[in-house]
Amino acid sequence: MRRPALWLALLMLPGGLALAQAPSPGADPVVARVDGAEIRLSEVQAEAQRLPEELRGMPAPTLFPLLLDQMITQKAITAAARASNLAQDPEVAARLRRAEEETLQQALITRAVAPAMTEEALRARYQQEVAGRTAEEEVRARHILVPTEAEARAALAEARRDGADFAEIARRRSTGPGSREGGDLGFFKRADMIPAFAEAAFAMQPGEISATPVRTQFGWHVIKVEARRAVPPPPFEEARESLRQRAFEEGVNAAVERIRAAARIERFNLDGSPQRAPAPSLLDGAAPPAAAPQPRR
Repeated sequence: MRRPALWLALLMLPGGLALAQAPSPGADPVVARVDGAEIRLSEVQAEAQRLPEELRGMPAPTLFPLLLDQMITQKAITAAARASNLAQDPEVAARLRRAEEETLQQALITRAVAPAMTEEALRARYQQEVAGRTAEEEVRARHILVPTEAEARAALAEARRDGADFAEIARRRSTGPGSREGGDLGFFKRADMIPAFAEAAFAMQPGEISATPVRTQFGWHVIKVEARRAVPPPPFEEARESLRQRAFEEGVNAAVERIRAAARIERFNLDGSPQRAPAPSLLDGAAPPAAAPQPRR
């Protein structure tokens, strides 16, 4: 079937832009009808936006007919279900109500958190929470992890010999993760490690080996510090996603608490009888006794 010229003009835009952008006013043509129900170009574009990112990058002339065919099938199935009065089935009706409730919930929460998710709001949060932080110290270390103190002391004595290769000793003796890499732990912050290990590592200078083995719940460690560095706060571009995630979580929690506080909530027992509020206590609203005056000295 030959497509109208408007379809072709929209589909041939480079990079699939025709499916990613909303149509201009008055340029939202009907692209299919199924039992009289219309499918418009904007609906196909909206469907394209819900696809995984790797599929959204497909050329529009390839993606459009696939999506449209899928939507035609969906429309036909929906029409057949309605013709069978499935919406009147109690189980189906309950699922439809639940889907409507979930859609409304998501829409309300999304609107509530939207102000905190703007680029301007995230940059302001970055300035307040991240930009002014002092540089955080990191240490790069290797370790030899063994199950007993005796084995740790033997490894420590070997590592302290002149010309000893700590990485080679770790590969041979260590039982912990990273032994194949010579016990290299890479750079880490103090909070990244358990306290006993971090305290020992951050007390050492590059090239230094721990004076005694360090015991943790994982076993006995011999530690060698390779390097130290101070890491400045990340730029906004690197911090954006974590800031966005925190803003979203805090916004959702605040919105839920606000909505619950404004709602009139009644609770009932399993038999349907209303739950009674706890009986008032004589201590309700009571203030603690005043402190006794101190004797003068």
